[in-house]
Amino acid sequence: MKKLGRLILFGFLSWIFTLAGAMCLSSLRTEQRRLFETLMSSVLIASAVLFTLLYFRKIHSGFMREAIWLGIAFMACNILFDLPMFMAGPMKMTLPDYLKDIGLAYLGMPIISLGFGYGFQRLSGHIAAS
Repeated sequence: MKKLGRLILFGFLSWIFTLAGAMCLSSLRTEQRRLFETLMSSVLIASAVLFTLLYFRKIHSGFMREAIWLGIAFMACNILFDLPMFMAGPMKMTLPDYLKDIGLAYLGMPIISLGFGYGFQRLSGHIAAS
């Protein structure tokens, strides 16, 4: 149960970090949409890298398993915490529109956590070198 709580905490932190970035950049959303999207991609990447590295500070084995769970937590928390704001809140988007505009960008987060998990696994000697 402690592990689940930690995963949810890191998922929430990644969401709040990304939300803070979006709020800081919100004036660009309508005026310079391409710039907003580019900068938000950078915020999302920074969030995933930061919280993946912080999460793995306490992990000493099973790196790929942990990376999978962390990636799932990132995706699930970011989408679940977003949905009330984007579907019922000020944005009023349908689920397909939300996924096309925002939600699918979160696929990058588990890709990052898996990349780090693989790298940590290799460094720990648990995956034979090619």
